[in-house]
Amino acid sequence: MLKSKPSVLSLALATAGMSVMFMSYGANAADDIKPIVQHKTVKADASLEVDKTTSVQAASDAIADDTLAENDQAIERIAVKGYSRSLIDSLNSKRFSDTVSEQLSADDLGALPDVSMADALTRLPGISAVRTGGQAAEINIRGMSGGFVFSTLNGREQVSTSGSRSIEFDQYPSELISSAAVYKSPKASLIEGGVAGTVELQTISPLSIDKDYSFVVNARGMHNDRASEVFGAEEYGSRLSFSYQGKFLEDTVGIAVGYARLEQPSVATQFIGLAYNDSKELDGLANDTNGPVDNPSYEYISEGFEMQHLGGVETRNGYMGAIEWAPVDNFVLKADAFMSRFDSESFARGFRAKLGGRNASVANPVFDGNSVTGGTFNRTSKSYTRVEIVNDDNQDFDEVNNFGINADWQVTDRLNVNVDVSLSSAKSDFRNGLLWANVAQDANAETPIFDENVSISYLLNGLDLPDVGFNQADAFSDIDRVMVSKYGIYPFLNEDEVKAYRVDFKYDLEMDVITSVEFGARYSDRNYSNDRSVFEYGNDGAFSKSQPPLKLTDDMTTVVDWQGDFSYFPSYLAIDLDSALNAWFPNGVPQPVQTWGNAGGVIDPQGYTTNYSWTMLQSGEVYEEVLSAYVMANIDSEIAGIPVTGNFGVRMVDTDQSATMLQNVEGDVNLGAQNIADSIGIINQNYAPTVQGVSYTDYLPSINLNFKVAEDSQIRVAAAKVMSRPPINRLAGDISASVSDDGKINGSSTNNPFLMPFYADQYDLSFEQYFDEGAFVAAIFYKNIDSFIDTVAIENFDFKGNGFNVPEYITDEISGEQIATTNGTYTTAVNNAEGGYIRGLELAYTQVFASLPDAWSGLGFNASYSYTESEVQSITNLGGDTTAQALPGLSNNVVSATLFYSYEGFETRVSARFRDEFVSEQVAINEQVVNFDGETVIDYQASYQVTDGLGVLFQVNNLTDEPTRSYFGTENKTGTLQYFGREFYMGFTYAM
Repeated sequence: MLKSKPSVLSLALATAGMSVMFMSYGANAADDIKPIVQHKTVKADASLEVDKTTSVQAASDAIADDTLAENDQAIERIAVKGYSRSLIDSLNSKRFSDTVSEQLSADDLGALPDVSMADALTRLPGISAVRTGGQAAEINIRGMSGGFVFSTLNGREQVSTSGSRSIEFDQYPSELISSAAVYKSPKASLIEGGVAGTVELQTISPLSIDKDYSFVVNARGMHNDRASEVFGAEEYGSRLSFSYQGKFLEDTVGIAVGYARLEQPSVATQFIGLAYNDSKELDGLANDTNGPVDNPSYEYISEGFEMQHLGGVETRNGYMGAIEWAPVDNFVLKADAFMSRFDSESFARGFRAKLGGRNASVANPVFDGNSVTGGTFNRTSKSYTRVEIVNDDNQDFDEVNNFGINADWQVTDRLNVNVDVSLSSAKSDFRNGLLWANVAQDANAETPIFDENVSISYLLNGLDLPDVGFNQADAFSDIDRVMVSKYGIYPFLNEDEVKAYRVDFKYDLEMDVITSVEFGARYSDRNYSNDRSVFEYGNDGAFSKSQPPLKLTDDMTTVVDWQGDFSYFPSYLAIDLDSALNAWFPNGVPQPVQTWGNAGGVIDPQGYTTNYSWTMLQSGEVYEEVLSAYVMANIDSEIAGIPVTGNFGVRMVDTDQSATMLQNVEGDVNLGAQNIADSIGIINQNYAPTVQGVSYTDYLPSINLNFKVAEDSQIRVAAAKVMSRPPINRLAGDISASVSDDGKINGSSTNNPFLMPFYADQYDLSFEQYFDEGAFVAAIFYKNIDSFIDTVAIENFDFKGNGFNVPEYITDEISGEQIATTNGTYTTAVNNAEGGYIRGLELAYTQVFASLPDAWSGLGFNASYSYTESEVQSITNLGGDTTAQALPGLSNNVVSATLFYSYEGFETRVSARFRDEFVSEQVAINEQVVNFDGETVIDYQASYQVTDGLGVLFQVNNLTDEPTRSYFGTENKTGTLQYFGREFYMGFTYAM
């Protein structure tokens, strides 16, 4: 315990040079911080160096006023290190923030133990994550998905490789981030964009470090315990980082550099249920009207299901650099850069069962409502029932670049000017190569014949693995039966860039209520582009006559058996992609192109027999210019004797958004039709290129008040109008239609350049109680959201009547017979007029038992709980039956807890994160929003400080091998079941 009750500022002065750093958060903040510590005796000395975050005058006053400086009096100093230190720093940051926020901080650059910032952020109250490939990637805040979360790095807007506005936090190595804040209530000076909240990441400011220099090296090896079950998967990986920070020329120049490399196996074993996109009369009930609009008496049937092994390697290289120059006391110039390269090369192997649609013969159907969840499907002459052996090759090469220059000038004692120029860019090159193989009657025949004797039996078991049976099961691993029938590659290339210019002013006032005024302006220019392309050869539904299948050889294949819970699935052939393609294309594999193919309006299709117009129509650019300005007043006053701090202000935002589009005008030159050539010179005469969009202006008021009701207690009140713009890729023009195997036409224009933002009015009330060894926080919030973007499905849509280029017939490649096309579903995006509330409760408690005797003093825990509910619902028919679905990202209950202990260099902790059911994008299939089952993820870590500089570490992520489970509307209609394995890390950290 403290022998006296000095201010933290004077303690910090009295202990300069020690490992603990405290930050100044305002004129009165430092007087109220109570450190939590281990005991160490030091002597006060008025000549000690003052931290640059505190003015010399304030330091002198603190020393003069405090008895600690008298006669070198010995005091007892509580020095917090490790995880406890990080918690206390975070609590102090939260306590003296001027908004409702959560904070993360690290002892030093490279000290956060998490694989990425996504893992780190999920330790905060009200924040959860969606796992992709077993790793936390997308952040949900207060029950809202990543699309409602705005993110900045060093106060600058970030673009993303995701093709939307939500950044992928797994691309930000925790080793290169020094602190993070989640602003749950905005203020006028914050960049607009987060209805759910704003995540602000910070890299190090090298002149702010206590020491003249620091150097940290972190190295770990890793192992995934499920990789041995997946043929061809990597079991081992590594993680390496180093960082350096130094001050030079009498602390006028600071330099920081950092590098972090992660190379980890990507492993999963999964079952995937496919959406219910067809229907057939199966129950025989009279007067049945629960089916689709065009056939109300029909029952919904699934497209099929998949069983897959996933493996590969994810490699992330992160780079950080900063140089800071302070030639005089009142001016600082800083240039910084952050770059990330995230490459993923993976495979997906197994088989895909296609049930065959309404033309299949179905026996013994099992129903969940009006949807079929089991039965025996047999191929007919008109159905596409089949089992495909899949050997997919996925490559994703992502780049993130962020550069900025900032000048901070204290012009006078009262006026501060800050100027910032930045560039944020991202690029994603995703190439998914798909290799299909089908079963032949005899693969050695001169003209192989596709085996049409196909029978598939299955019964879904909800959130458990299904029962399955195949009459061709023995053939799946027989080289004399399986032949490669099709190869396709469908790249997505996204590029996103924003240039921003910002100026901020702060003027201090000599007033009793308003202590200062802040105002400023920001201009940003954003350009997003998306390019699609394609190459296909062969046929996945049968054997093509013009592009015949490939006979496999022993050197191309390996028989793969399933293990563990999946061991009852039939074995299959894993096919070496490169060997197969080299044999099939001895002159080299043709590359994908952006082309019209044989679309309507094409003059010469150059031999193409397929309409590939979607590669042209789904490619384009989005332009967004934003001009914003704000004014904000900072408050420091009293009401009825209660100190009140905070701010109020308004932000004006003017947005001009537009996108390129190709409109089908049937070749009418009076409507702008032009000869538009694709990447290989095929010309289409039907389309007119246009740029369309909308402009709008918004005013966003906000207020944040903090009432210090007692010495260690405060109540926060906040209110604001907030906005989130539509995902950037949803503004791109894309209009397409395609014909399925059975002749049904489906189309989409899921994007819309006229989409408007999400708007919400939000209110926050919180109580914070701080004590010597921790804190308790309780908060309630309410958001009233005006509207959402809905993806609306219009059934039995008249495609030809609405100007789509669609054929009247398609030709069956097996029989050669013509099949008449029929109208299916058209999907488009709109701003709906129905909003609703989101409201919730958050509780957080932190306890560090530093005052306990001896070995017990290192014990502590922190925990948080949030309850969120909303009246907002959407409608989904992915499971056939129309079902109400909750707001994406919303879990009613989210709990996180960490129990930690340290003693004489040893530190250990176990963390658990629980979230109950929620709605999000399908893990294994993009752009399907489905229900997810609740999950609990447990991590463990232990470390030992061998010397002052050297520490060793052991870590286990996903200790219980928690799977991801999803479903379509009801649990009986299985979506995905994914098992990722445990990840074990062992390594060391060296600091000097």
